[in-house]
Amino acid sequence: MKNKKEIILTGVKEIARRANVSIGTVDRVLNNRTGVAEETRSRILEIIKDLDYRPNMIARRLASKRTLNLAVLIPAVSGETGYWNGPLNGISQAASDIKDYGVTVDKYFFDQNDRATFTAKAQEILKKEYQGVLLAPMFEEESLTFIKKCAAKHIPFVFINSDITELESLSYIGPDLYQSGYLAAHLISYLVSKDQRILIVNISKELDLHHHLLRKEEGFRAYFEANPRQVNIRKTDIRQTDYKSVKSKLQKTLAEQEADVIFVTNSRVSAVAHYLDETGRNDIKLIGYDFLEENISYMKKGTIDFLICQKPQEQGHKGIMALYNHLAHGAVIEQKQYMPIDIITRENYLNYKN
Repeated sequence: MKNKKEIILTGVKEIARRANVSIGTVDRVLNNRTGVAEETRSRILEIIKDLDYRPNMIARRLASKRTLNLAVLIPAVSGETGYWNGPLNGISQAASDIKDYGVTVDKYFFDQNDRATFTAKAQEILKKEYQGVLLAPMFEEESLTFIKKCAAKHIPFVFINSDITELESLSYIGPDLYQSGYLAAHLISYLVSKDQRILIVNISKELDLHHHLLRKEEGFRAYFEANPRQVNIRKTDIRQTDYKSVKSKLQKTLAEQEADVIFVTNSRVSAVAHYLDETGRNDIKLIGYDFLEENISYMKKGTIDFLICQKPQEQGHKGIMALYNHLAHGAVIEQKQYMPIDIITRENYLNYKN
């Protein structure tokens, strides 16, 4: 049985689905209005009882006619990675779930390789009247500026995918970046023997001191500091993210010193897999992130050995619902909601969902 908080979120729509009736019919029963057959009314009331549902709260919400306007600011899906399809799908699903309660969700997209596009979209949001913001704070300085302006207007905000710890967000929903890198190192420790070589690859145009990829790298190195092994760890930062540039940098890096295992700190592991596949380098183990079609295709071929996945679709859905539940119901929202750290292989990928 679902708990009360879950039922508040699914609300009238879930009752209507189970009873195979319209939302309007459920609303009439909740408000004790006429026009519903007794058999249907009894069925709906029985479902409400089974769900331990609190109809008065939702009924008041339906009757209030109050509109909530939420804004979303996340990276656009690009040709380099389809990662942001996951959060976007979760956001769209949540928006659909709560639209009948007078909630609108406007989506704004920025280029994750261009800080100026983030600032431009943030300014668009600030010119309008929103009661809550869901944000992927990919650019820290620009995110700080934007969020301080939101705070001045008393607009609550939720972070997904990466966090800015010094800001008092309503909630952060996403991976524990440090632990994610730590787990990757633990996993790799089973793949390497004495004197073998590990290459960390960060692929991003933006890699400032607090970039979320560097938190993964920090956790990765911390594991080997806590569990010393006679392995050689080095890294390369690839700041031009097109495949031609990735290929050129990898060729140069591996010519200088070979690697036995490569750890890619984000979803762009497919670019490295493409290079290894193209050059016939089946002697290098490869680990990266995210349950994406292009990554799975390389996993099935054996080029990628492991993927670490952290429910991007669920992050988007939970982010919108956290804002809604806080603003519409006054609920206390858990400040840190870490996603599970899942390890995907050729043997279990068919049973995994984002």
